[in-house]
Amino acid sequence: MRLLRSLAALLVAVPSLAGAHIVFAEPTAAAGSYYVGLLRVSHGCGDSPTVSVRVEIPSGIDVARPQPKPGWTLAIEHVPLGTPIRSESGGLITQRVAAITWTGTLPADQFDQFGVMLKLPNAGQVYYFPTTQRCAIGVNAWVNTPPRPEAWHATKMPAPMLTVTGGKGMDAMEHMDMPHH
Repeated sequence: MRLLRSLAALLVAVPSLAGAHIVFAEPTAAAGSYYVGLLRVSHGCGDSPTVSVRVEIPSGIDVARPQPKPGWTLAIEHVPLGTPIRSESGGLITQRVAAITWTGTLPADQFDQFGVMLKLPNAGQVYYFPTTQRCAIGVNAWVNTPPRPEAWHATKMPAPMLTVTGGKGMDAMEHMDMPHH
């Protein structure tokens, strides 16, 4: 009986594929680190294939670089920074990536991941990445933010969420030679 209750609780906790959200494969990262986020798109709009995925990069994240995908085109939108910042190589950064759009075709019954590398701020915080999934027929706007992070699963069409934790972490990404801005 306990096993049945445990299985039932697990099924309730895991969203069905039909109700699946666009999420980061790894939803937490260390403050001050470089983070490679993979946004998982697990379905189309009903039976209609996905033809573009547009993700907005929240204010406070000043460095973002998309990962190209074979067969897909990239569009990168920039906005000026209020105050320019110095890159690790000493150059001046005057604008940041505001949004990234991948355009291609993903059949409705398949999934894929869309990658973005971010330089995370030095302080912990929760960030939301409003994402619009356009299909041949229809749109899924994953753009809603909950009143508090704990309510994310109960939010209709929630924006992908990334929790940046604590101070600078010691994950493997920090020890790699990362490209300079």
